[in-house]
Amino acid sequence: MSALLSGREILIVEDELLLRKRLTAYLESQGAACTAVGTLQEGRNALENLPLDYVLADVNLPDGLGLDLIEVAQEQGEIPIVIMTADGGVAVAVDAIRRGASDYLAKPFDPQELPLVLGRAQSGRRESRLKRHRNRPSNQASSDEGLFFGESLEAFRGQLEKVIEADRRLTDKLPPVLIEGETGTGKSSVARWLHANGSRSDKELVVVNCAALPEQLAESELFGHEKGAFTDAKQARIGLFEAADGGTLFLDEIASLSPALQAKVLTAIEDGRIRKVGSSKQIDVNVRLIAASNRSLKELSATGEFREDLYHRLNLLSFTIPPLRDRGDDALRLAEHLLTGLARKYGYKKASFSERCRRWICNYEWPGNVRELQHEIERALVLGDPECLEFMGMPGTTGSSDAATSDSNNGDWLNPAWSLPEEGFMLEAAIDRLIDLAIDECGGNVSKAARRIGVARDYIRYRKTKKGK
Repeated sequence: MSALLSGREILIVEDELLLRKRLTAYLESQGAACTAVGTLQEGRNALENLPLDYVLADVNLPDGLGLDLIEVAQEQGEIPIVIMTADGGVAVAVDAIRRGASDYLAKPFDPQELPLVLGRAQSGRRESRLKRHRNRPSNQASSDEGLFFGESLEAFRGQLEKVIEADRRLTDKLPPVLIEGETGTGKSSVARWLHANGSRSDKELVVVNCAALPEQLAESELFGHEKGAFTDAKQARIGLFEAADGGTLFLDEIASLSPALQAKVLTAIEDGRIRKVGSSKQIDVNVRLIAASNRSLKELSATGEFREDLYHRLNLLSFTIPPLRDRGDDALRLAEHLLTGLARKYGYKKASFSERCRRWICNYEWPGNVRELQHEIERALVLGDPECLEFMGMPGTTGSSDAATSDSNNGDWLNPAWSLPEEGFMLEAAIDRLIDLAIDECGGNVSKAARRIGVARDYIRYRKTKKGK
């Protein structure tokens, strides 16, 4: 039995009774459900009223040309239609393809050719669906320039490589992957890296921002719908799960989906099947699912904001990307990496950061993470001096939000109203006090505190050790 044809609804429009019966018998032996008719009008009626997956139509019918069904099939949701032509009907076949037929078969043919021909037709239908998806601005592939592991993420990269090694030992039913991390840490880039380096790199990667899906259309977008399933469903449509069949589906911000949709995603993962809106039949899909969230799904499931069963299913292979502020010196290495790519993009042969900017990169908290860093570099390249880059957000930089304060204080952090006490003070004690203040403000994170006051981590440890003696 063919997995491609199992459960599929196929319309056969053929006036020759014996061939009609022969095709029906073969397709039903492969698990398909067939509707066989002998006239153009019967074919038109079936197309307009039945939830069909494929159409096989002869050219010459008693009441007209089967080619006229091509337009009807397109109107009903771009249903793949294969035209059957008499031996030598090359001109007819070319005309059929030009008018929108998915493929053609020259009579006589072996019915065992049908899975291959219909498989090509289905691939074309998925590509048409994906083309519309890609053309939406929110689904355009973003740059992977921000994907940089560095020393701080070597262990993380090693875990991802183990996932890829395991994938290559499996033929299908790849386990889902969950990527968590703050906004801007690079979850999408990691998902693309996993796909590009995995066993399905030659297949489609479908990227869906769940937070951008209108709630009333999200189910149709992901799982597809039949004609008439709801008010505006004027034609059938395949969903992105089906379009990603054989490849990878990346659901970014999966926590934005409603509980009902989360249940359908769980079914798709566990059973490898989906059901279109308005349909009673299930469709087999073979999709590697990668999900991402900027909030902890464990915490959301504990409060009932995310389905606990789906969380446990996704948590099989889960990873958390640390924020940029916790990656130590990799922040500067990443900045250099990003600068190289962006300088190439804008045609600069030479671009570098000022020393002040380099220190700023190491000490700044980067609440927007990698995305914020990339935007700062790109803005500085466009609006500043490429050979001595400084960020607009730095104190004292023209155009920064605190430029007025910086102008009056020459960019100095010291309060201009402060003066040395008349009785004097102990410098060593002041240094220790600054270190303690930095550690407190950084929540006990010594590395972060060291970056905050511009010293090495070992220096703080030395001071704390010395103070303890």
